[in-house]
Amino acid sequence: MSADLEKQNAGIAAAELVCDGMVVGLGTGSTAAFAIRALGARVALGLKIIGVPTSRVSEELARGLGIPIGDLDDVGTIDLTIDGADEIDSHFNMIKGAGAALLREKLVALASSEMVAIVDSSKYVACLGQFALPIEVVPFGEKTTARRLEAACRAFGLGDNALVLRHNKSGTPLLTDQGNHIYDARFGRIEDAQGLARALDQ
Repeated sequence: MSADLEKQNAGIAAAELVCDGMVVGLGTGSTAAFAIRALGARVALGLKIIGVPTSRVSEELARGLGIPIGDLDDVGTIDLTIDGADEIDSHFNMIKGAGAALLREKLVALASSEMVAIVDSSKYVACLGQFALPIEVVPFGEKTTARRLEAACRAFGLGDNALVLRHNKSGTPLLTDQGNHIYDARFGRIEDAQGLARALDQ
């Protein structure tokens, strides 16, 4: 089975978990897009939901499919969020953020009673870290923040100069929907995913 077919099947299956009247977090990325399209088809058949998108791209797709859109501040609590992942291990630790929607994805997930991660088989790994770990950073004091992040990574034995500022194809620093930058960190292996997450958050 191709990766695209796996993604499509996962997206359709996740969309079937949505019930009438739910507030649904709409993730970002190629796999989440399959779920949004499947939800759009159900909305066209009468399903009543409110979608809270995690990016402008997902919002545009959802609106085009006739999915009503709500603001996170207005809905307060989200019943179910459907989103993809860049890597996931057997303990359900995940790396997300390749689509540069990391901050919005995390805020929507935190507001959700339940989250479903939809992935194709290529995203399963024995140990996180093969995929770059994205870290969204506000531009104010960015270099100072980057130095502190590198120090946190070193404390976990993850090496110096691991952080690389993500750029657009034009060569300028990539801006997220929130106007922030993304640093990508390639570690190879992350033995203590939860500990590293706490250290980076702090």
